[in-house]
Amino acid sequence: MSDNATIFALSSGQGRAGVAVIRISGPAAGSALDLMAPPRPKPRFAGFRRVKHPQTGEVLDDGLALWFPGPKSETGEDMAELQVHGGRAVVAGVLAAIGAVTGCRLAEPGEFARRAFESGKLDLTGVEGLADLIDAETAAQRRQALRQSGGALGRLYAGWRQRLLESTALIEAAIDFADEADVVSDAVARARAGIGALQGEITRHLDDGHRGELIRDGFQVVLAGPPNVGKSSLLNALARRDVAIVSEEAGTTRDVIEVKLDLEGLPIVVSDTAGIREGAGAVEQEGIRRTLARAQAAELVLWLVDAMALDAPAPQVTLRPDRLLVVVTKYDLLDSKVLQPLPDGAVAVSALTGFGLDRLTRRLTAFAQARMGGDEAPALTQARHRQQLLRCRAALATFLGSPMEEFELRAEDLRRAAQALGRITGAIEPEEVLGEIFGRFCIGK
Repeated sequence: MSDNATIFALSSGQGRAGVAVIRISGPAAGSALDLMAPPRPKPRFAGFRRVKHPQTGEVLDDGLALWFPGPKSETGEDMAELQVHGGRAVVAGVLAAIGAVTGCRLAEPGEFARRAFESGKLDLTGVEGLADLIDAETAAQRRQALRQSGGALGRLYAGWRQRLLESTALIEAAIDFADEADVVSDAVARARAGIGALQGEITRHLDDGHRGELIRDGFQVVLAGPPNVGKSSLLNALARRDVAIVSEEAGTTRDVIEVKLDLEGLPIVVSDTAGIREGAGAVEQEGIRRTLARAQAAELVLWLVDAMALDAPAPQVTLRPDRLLVVVTKYDLLDSKVLQPLPDGAVAVSALTGFGLDRLTRRLTAFAQARMGGDEAPALTQARHRQQLLRCRAALATFLGSPMEEFELRAEDLRRAAQALGRITGAIEPEEVLGEIFGRFCIGK
C-alpha cells in the first residue's frame, strides 16, 4: 500500500522541451498550489499563474496551473498540475520548490499508477494497458493498448469472475438445502450449465493464436540460411539503414541482430542470424545454435537461398512449412536470358537494387495480418494472464468432471477458479506481482 505522502514528479519526457508537465498527488497538493501559484484555479480549469518558490518567493516561471480535487482525479486523490517551460533549469527549479512544501516527496516509478489502482480508478489489466500504450510503436499496438487501458479486458475478466461467484452461490445453496431434492437438482443444473458455457468462452479466449501477445511484443521473423546468402544485406534493406555488418567473409554474423519494423501498423521484429553450415568453429557453432532456436520459435522464417546456387544442397534443418517463406537473394547477379525457375512460392529479391523488396514486404504483411488482424474482441496480452486463465480453466474442468454430490469440494473448485481470475485484475494479488507490474513505469506515471 502507498503511504499518505504527497508525491510529485515530471510527467512529460526528460530533456529540453517546449512545455513540461509536473504532477502532484496527495493531501498537500492543494497547499502546494496555494503556496507556489496562487490563487488556486477552479477545479478542472487551467489558470495562468506566476510560479514562485514557496519559501523564498523567487519567481521560477510563468505557466498554467490546474486543480483536480479528489476523488474525481486520475489517482482518486487531490491532484495538481503545473505546466511550465521545458528547459532543464526551469524544471529542476520547480521540482526543488515542490519538494520544499511540507509533506511532499518525489514519486517512485509507477507510483501515480499504483495510487490509481489502489483507489479503484484502474484494475491491473488497465495499468498494464497504460504501460503498453506508453510503449506503443505501431497503430495496432496503440489500438490494443487503448482498449485494454480503457477497461475492456478488465470488464471481461470481472464479468467471468462474477459468473463464477454466482455459480458458487448456487452450489453453496445446494449445501444449505441438501434435504430438498428439487432445490438441489435445480441449483446443480444451473451451476453446471453456467460453468460449461464459461469454460467454452475461456477456451476460445486462450486459443486465439497468441494474437494479443504478438501485437504487444511483435511478430517475430527470422532470416536464416547458409553463410553469405545476403541475410545481413536484406536486413539492412528492410530496415533502410545499416544495422548489420556486411562482408564477403563467411560467418561474419554470430550474434542475433534485431530490427523493429512497422508494416501497415503491425509490429514486426526481424532477426538476422548466423549462417548455418557444417564444420564451423566453436564460436560460430554457438551462433548457429542460437539461429536454430530462434527459427523454431519464430512466427515466420525467411529461408534465404543464393540465386547463383539454387541447386546447392541445403543444410539439414527441420522447419514448419506453414511458417516458412523461401527468399531467393542476389537476383541482380543472374543473366536475364538464363533465369532459372524459382522454388514454389518463393520471392526473388536484390538488396542491392531493391528488386522484389516491395513484394517481400507485402508477403510479410500478409503473414502478420493473418496472425494478428481481424477480431476486435479484447485479446490476451500478458503471459501472466494466460497462466491464471489456464489455472481457472483447470479448476472448471475439475468441477465439471467430478461427482456433484461432493458439494463442498465442488464449491472449492469454483473458488479456486474465481481466485485465478481475481489475480489477473488485482482483486487478489501478492505484493511482489504488484511491484513487478508498477516497476515497468518511469517516474511520473
